[in-house]
Amino acid sequence: MIRFLQTPGPIKKVILSGILLVFCGAMVITLIPGGLGSNFGFGAPAAGVVANVAGQEVTVIEVQQQAKQMLRQQFPKGGAEASMLLPFLASRAAEQLIDEKVMVAEAERIGLRATDQELADELQHGQLATILFPNGAFIGREGYEDFLQRNDLTVPQFEKMEKDFILARKLRALINGSVSVTDSELRHEFERRNTKVKFEYAALSQDEIRKAIHPTDAELKAFYERNKATYANSIPEKRKVKFVLIDTAKLEAQAAITPQELQAYYNQHLDDYRVPEQVKVSHILIKTPLAGADGKIDSKGVEEARKKAQDILNQLKAGAKFEDLAKKYSEDPGSGKQGGSLGWMGRGRTVPEFEKTAFSLPKGQLSGLVQSSYGYHIIRIDDKQQAHVKPLAEVKDQIEPVLKQQKAQRAGENEANSLLNQARSDGLDKAAAAKGLQVVTTDFFTRTDSLPGMGSAPEFMDVVFSAREKTPPDLAPLPHGYAVFELLAVKPPATPTFEEIRSRVENEFKNERASVLLTQKAKELSDRAKAEHDLKKAAKELGATLKTSDLVAPDGQVPDIGSLSGPASVIFDMQPAEISGPVSAGANAVVVSLLEKRQPSDQEFAQKKEQIRDSLLQSKQGELFGLFVANLRQQMEKSGKVKINQQEMKNLTRGRNEEGM
Repeated sequence: MIRFLQTPGPIKKVILSGILLVFCGAMVITLIPGGLGSNFGFGAPAAGVVANVAGQEVTVIEVQQQAKQMLRQQFPKGGAEASMLLPFLASRAAEQLIDEKVMVAEAERIGLRATDQELADELQHGQLATILFPNGAFIGREGYEDFLQRNDLTVPQFEKMEKDFILARKLRALINGSVSVTDSELRHEFERRNTKVKFEYAALSQDEIRKAIHPTDAELKAFYERNKATYANSIPEKRKVKFVLIDTAKLEAQAAITPQELQAYYNQHLDDYRVPEQVKVSHILIKTPLAGADGKIDSKGVEEARKKAQDILNQLKAGAKFEDLAKKYSEDPGSGKQGGSLGWMGRGRTVPEFEKTAFSLPKGQLSGLVQSSYGYHIIRIDDKQQAHVKPLAEVKDQIEPVLKQQKAQRAGENEANSLLNQARSDGLDKAAAAKGLQVVTTDFFTRTDSLPGMGSAPEFMDVVFSAREKTPPDLAPLPHGYAVFELLAVKPPATPTFEEIRSRVENEFKNERASVLLTQKAKELSDRAKAEHDLKKAAKELGATLKTSDLVAPDGQVPDIGSLSGPASVIFDMQPAEISGPVSAGANAVVVSLLEKRQPSDQEFAQKKEQIRDSLLQSKQGELFGLFVANLRQQMEKSGKVKINQQEMKNLTRGRNEEGM
């Protein structure tokens, strides 16, 4: 396939493995007659294998790679908090990978295939053109392999995944081919989305009810005893330490780098400073027709493209401005808008005909017509740069901070280890005094607290809260250095007494009582309004606030109620003058009397029906395919064609393998 990628042609994009994860299953239905027939037969999954699906393994490594990819996509900046989600993402990744293999196994069982030509077509029209084919030019074998390596994939793995994607897509198309939207479904959905209502509503506030609640000590103590289990060990473990900081940031600022060190680093990293031969080019492209289904090319269309390109070249030779003609005529949408500019490019980044001309012309030269598989190019050489190595003087400012950081890291590590060794023999206070360093003694703190001089330091907390009492001083990493610490005392988790959390108990008691009273009062309000056929009168009697809404659609918002897509959606099923039961609205409850229901017009239906038909069809197809996959997997698990290694699944979700991720 790499050989294919290196051949000329309008290859555009390549799809990453994450696109394979677009399918998921949640419910049960069988759609293909006999679709669960053949028996593949295999043993229980071995260690390191999360699942075996019809003889195909889902390995721990694959799951970890997929989880890492998901983490990078969702949290591109990374960080400790993001990394904590790895066990959760690993579980999701495992389920998705199993579902993928279930789909592929079924697609193959019913005779679907993904050919090499279909793979070639998929890569030609995929989704990563800007990375693998910048400006329409393939990045080359080395760049392709490097790109996949950065995404934890080999070429065979990636291209197998692409073929699996094609099979899954074919299976989805087969299942969804029977899905349709009837006229009645379309009309019902249109009216559901576009009907508007206007109504009166009486609102009761839980906050207002809460203000009138004044519990006695006896009530609070009874509440505490009744809910004591929820308070068990709610006071987290606390620890007290003394520590000395070794700040590498200060050491870095003090570090001095000699010319000899700069030269040595430069000599060792010369390859980092090599600049390949490059040309800065602009072009105007007039496309030629692609081959038809019979493999033949329209020669008349090719000749028309040549004549058009020649006419543009003649205009350029007559003095026309290149940028103006590129914007007007070029059929390369990316560069055409930029006046034809493709920027800098090295060898191996474009088709051979284009590259040969671009690297052979001198700076400022305009080419003749250059024909490639894309069409006819007119190339202008805007600048040239010979291959060379950047001199030390040019990269000195890049090297110096790296060397300072390295030197500070080594110095900090040496100083921390020296302090630790002395502290273990002489005690932390004496060792710190000998080195002129300050000892900080903390109060009791929890894992989530920030300590003076170090702020948030999760790695330090991990080490401290793993240490045992009465152990020698130890070393813990910090974001910018190290801490040598001694554990002084531990307070284990504890259950607070009533007196210690009286305010919390009171707050929770009031919330619970207010919620109950809100429900009762809203029910009374609804019953009175219905009995008297008068919401306004009932609201006045119970001290509720009466308001009137504007005309609002199902996706609208109303004060005191919020979104009408939640529990308040019942309003759209009411008739004018009807009074609702209690409607929950977060910390409020409302009772509604419908004033007006405005149906959308036939003209609106005509304008929106195709858009609604498409979205409704996609929704039904997604639900149907989800049903199919869930049932397919369930049946394959029952028949033994899918076997899950529960121990490896537990290991992944416990985060045992996070280091490998």
